[in-house]
Amino acid sequence: MTDKTYKPNPVDTTDIQLPEELVQLTEPLARHVHEVWSKWRIAEGWKYGLKRNDELKETPCLVPYDELEEGEKEYDRKTALETLKYILSLGYNIVR
Repeated sequence: MTDKTYKPNPVDTTDIQLPEELVQLTEPLARHVHEVWSKWRIAEGWKYGLKRNDELKETPCLVPYDELEEGEKEYDRKTALETLKYILSLGYNIVR
C-alpha cells in the first residue's frame, strides 16, 4: 500500500519582490479569483447558506467579494499574490 500523505511543495517565492504596480494588482486579481470560484460553485449546484454544508452544497462564501468576511478575502489575496510571484519566479515579465 502506498503512503497517501500529501506533502505540499510549492516553489519558494519568499525572495521574489513584486514591483508596486503588481502589488496593486493583488486586490483586483483576488476579486476575480472569487468571481471565478463562485461561478464554478454555482455551476456545480452550490447555493448560499449560513454555514458550509457539503451534503446540501451550501456555503456562506457565495456572496459578492465586498461582502466576504475579511479572512476569506485574505485567502484570495494570498492566492493572487503568490500567483504573481510564481509567474515572476519562472522568469516571465508582466507588463501593461
